Amino acid sequence: MNENQLLATSQMMIYRPPEVVFEALVDPVITSDFWFTHGTGRLESGKKVTWRWDQFGVEASIEVEKVTPGQLIRFRWPSDEENTSWRTVEITFSSQADDSTFVEVSEKGFDKSDEHLIQTITGQTEGWALVLSALKAYLEHDIILSVISDHHPHE
Repeated sequence: MNENQLLATSQMMIYRPPEVVFEALVDPVITSDFWFTHGTGRLESGKKVTWRWDQFGVEASIEVEKVTPGQLIRFRWPSDEENTSWRTVEITFSSQADDSTFVEVSEKGFDKSDEHLIQTITGQTEGWALVLSALKAYLEHDIILSVISDHHPHE
């Protein structure tokens, strides 16, 4: 990795096996319980899917670059409304001795000339922390947190 690469990162220990945590992020039926409201398909290498957040009237086209079951999800998604600029997200799943999973998310491809660069990276970091927190509550406690909707309730 380029040492000058700008990243938004977040991580979380989730006390469930990697296969369970991984499945929750590749299967839109599960993911729509805690993150987006609708996904057009499972995440699979080379596939394009769309995710919608109905509460915000927003959708994103996702280009899945690589999926390694229980280990890795890498995709590209637009960083602007015109879909002219894209960022890459990589999610890794590390199995722990107690059958838990350490999940790490990194997002790269930020425009260094963006006058709102700090706010953008901070916002993405915060967003990933919310997603991982919602995932943790969902898988460990069967609780659906509405942290995504409640983070910006008036948008």
